[in-house]
Amino acid sequence: MDGEFLMTKSFQFLFDFGGPNSYLAHKMLPDICARTGAEAVYIPISLGGLFKLTNNQAPLMRYAETPAKRNYEMLEFDRFVKAHALPFKMNPRFPINSLQLMRGAIAAQHLGSFAPYVNAVMAAMWEDGADMGDAQIVATVLDAAGLDSAALLAKAEDPSVKAELIANTEDAAKRGAFGVPTFFVGDEIYWGKERLGQLEIALTTL
Repeated sequence: MDGEFLMTKSFQFLFDFGGPNSYLAHKMLPDICARTGAEAVYIPISLGGLFKLTNNQAPLMRYAETPAKRNYEMLEFDRFVKAHALPFKMNPRFPINSLQLMRGAIAAQHLGSFAPYVNAVMAAMWEDGADMGDAQIVATVLDAAGLDSAALLAKAEDPSVKAELIANTEDAAKRGAFGVPTFFVGDEIYWGKERLGQLEIALTTL
């Protein structure tokens, strides 16, 4: 139709709020979707759980004995933020245990408030430097975004919600994921913000 995108293709975005690169990818995806006419399907997973399943480690631990590699990773991270003029600020409490936040994302899917929940948590974590490991602060952030924090936090404790996050994480590992952000276009896997260009090429050729 004239002047209107018809979404006929989609890709999966596996994320965890605890990973700053998930935030960077989240901020880049709207433009990629607009250019390609594709829809991003967000899949909440537990990054800690995925690390255990795949015998992987966070970069700060993985490169602990290779400081030059760690320093270069941070240099590239800063370059990415500056190149795209993103409002990123490293959370002073990093790393934050994001398990409850990810359960909250599953809860938000069930309660029909997923997109505003993701936007609110991403901004609080990686733009405002909020202590998102504190349940009271999380509730304040959600309420300020016009969300029902009591309902979301209660739903996050539901055993079925916890089981769904575990299932998402196990499925990610089975498909070859080992970190975030991970993207799937069909069965093709792309890992890391550095692969966003490859992801866009794949979407334009669908």
